[in-house]
Amino acid sequence: MPRSEAALTDVRIIGIFAHVDAGKTTTSEAILYHTGRIHRAGAVDDGTTRMDFMPQERERGITIMSAATACHWLGRRINLIDTPGHIDFTAEVVRSMRVIDGAVVILCAVGGVEPQTETVWMYANRENLARVLYINKLDRLGADYQRVLGEVRERLTPNALPVQIPIGQEEHFVGVVDLIDRRALVWLDGEDDPVEQPIPADLAPEVERARSSMVDSICLTDESLLNSCLEGFEPDSAELKDALRRATVAGELVPVLYGASRNRIGVQPLLDAVVAYLPAPVDMPPVMGVVPSRPGECEPGQEEIIERPDDPSAPMCATAFKIVTDPHVGHLTWVRVFSGKLNVRDAVYNPRADVQERVGRIYRMHGQGRELTDHLAAGDVVALVGVKSAVTGDTLCDPDHPILLETFKFPDPVITIALAPATTEERDRLALAVARLSSEDPTLVHQLNPETGELTLAGMGELHLDVTVDRLRTEFGITPVVSPPQVAYRETVRKAAEATGRYRKQSGGRGHFGEVHLRIEPLEAGQGILFENQAPPAYFPAEFVRPTETGVRQALAKGVIAGYPLTDARVLLLDGRTHEVDSAAADFEIAGSMGVRQAVQNGLPALLEPIMTVDLNVAEEHVGAIVGDLGRRRGVITSMRVRGTVRNLSGQVPLAETFGYATALRSMTAGRGAFTLEFDRYDLVPEPQAEAIIRRRRAEGKLFQR
Repeated sequence: MPRSEAALTDVRIIGIFAHVDAGKTTTSEAILYHTGRIHRAGAVDDGTTRMDFMPQERERGITIMSAATACHWLGRRINLIDTPGHIDFTAEVVRSMRVIDGAVVILCAVGGVEPQTETVWMYANRENLARVLYINKLDRLGADYQRVLGEVRERLTPNALPVQIPIGQEEHFVGVVDLIDRRALVWLDGEDDPVEQPIPADLAPEVERARSSMVDSICLTDESLLNSCLEGFEPDSAELKDALRRATVAGELVPVLYGASRNRIGVQPLLDAVVAYLPAPVDMPPVMGVVPSRPGECEPGQEEIIERPDDPSAPMCATAFKIVTDPHVGHLTWVRVFSGKLNVRDAVYNPRADVQERVGRIYRMHGQGRELTDHLAAGDVVALVGVKSAVTGDTLCDPDHPILLETFKFPDPVITIALAPATTEERDRLALAVARLSSEDPTLVHQLNPETGELTLAGMGELHLDVTVDRLRTEFGITPVVSPPQVAYRETVRKAAEATGRYRKQSGGRGHFGEVHLRIEPLEAGQGILFENQAPPAYFPAEFVRPTETGVRQALAKGVIAGYPLTDARVLLLDGRTHEVDSAAADFEIAGSMGVRQAVQNGLPALLEPIMTVDLNVAEEHVGAIVGDLGRRRGVITSMRVRGTVRNLSGQVPLAETFGYATALRSMTAGRGAFTLEFDRYDLVPEPQAEAIIRRRRAEGKLFQR
């Protein structure tokens, strides 16, 4: 069997996740080096990594786009996805989580559990992913694996189980003790492979304590091993590994390993752990979906549920998790294949778009590189050419056995810029380029105002938008005029209210008439806009329900009090009136828009602003200045932790108060402070600030004009 055709039991589909600067890409490069996929590991600092290939990634030294590759270790094929660590690029993490079977979560032995680590962990919990923890950078000054392990158990999971003990610390870190096999692995200077040595005498007591605790934890997850232990028999290494694998796949335990990927210390044992403990596709439950139906055929929640097992003989089913426009091959659709198989020139069905398309080419990705193949099968992560209808989250399946899998849910963008072409000739090119980048990244949302011609682009943060503007320049040759960043506010209602929308126009001949009675109610945060029809069908024809909903949603998308989209509200269509001659669908769009705007005005409308979680690392002498400055920004510190000589502060602050904060923090901390921002929730804007925003929007002409 060729190396690329590993049996499903010998396949691992994993993602590598971490906070920025924890060493994800360096670890990925070391993995590729040790598995023979590359012959020289690149360095992030030198901009020579295989997995970070975009100019923006190499310039900034961070991962921006997830990258996929495949390698082999101990006879197993590892499909590996390297993801960004910066919070602005969370979309790459979300979509990668949905298509992998297991995760390697990397922590810095100095930084410990950081904000994006917790975000990644939350997403992994949502997907019930098996995980291995790898504490990296044990060779760094200030590395403290015991403190980091304590943070893991406090903030991530109490089930973290060390299967190694580090040998040495900081610059004296040279290897690890394998607790299961009771062996010391030491990396001598300049050597790629470890040398097995006796366990250092000064570590022997700690090793025995740690091993005893590890064995107890594993046995508690396995009844037969527990009974053996109670009878005085100690399990052997093979039994412990088998039981630990079952516990890891079930999410009952999380193995913890140590290393220093820059020096390639600990990477080979990490690879051993990936193939030993993380699941193969056949270890995962079948993927669930529904039989797709056309609009009106089936009420939501009433669809027939079906499943697809990870089996090449089952009908083909895959998820499109990433869309890329490659300058050499065009539109690439990255897919995870859950079941079945497919050859080049075979047709696939996209239930969302209700279209069939033929696959022109199939590529196995390796960072920026591609390897052409003529087929795909269950367990593959590949890119397709020819499937132009697909967007992120779409299902691609056998036309004769359609299935619709659950789509992805991405966080909403919170910051907006306006883009203007440098010349009139660039206007159309700019709009097309922004649309293409938005199709690749679901957290980039663009809007073109047909009346003013203003093009806006919303994203997850200043870095996210900076990178996008830079891509416009480097990939499309467009240098737009960029406005200062603006906060993506929202509107909502605080009480239930009703209103009637009536549209009547008579200008000779056939007239226009539509009347609807609407009720709007506040919902909990994150619910979006819900529309329900409660109009008696005997009095209100069903054909006018959809136009009414369209008018309602269009009005709410444009906002009512400040021109920002309204959210977290339920709109009920209670009743309406029609005219047997004059009523048409367009009349009820207008009536719905008029009615819901009045209902919002009656419903105690309010502005919402994004509230960010801020995480700061500063020296102790700067804590007072930081807390005072954050208070002036309407922020609050909620916790403080000690990390060696550094103080880690966590708190919350409105996004509107954070523009330019990087410069202010550098000034307050003599350039030594660092911070990250992550969206937490939307909350009410205080009345004075809300009034100022509304006045500004009115002056800018952003409010709806009747």
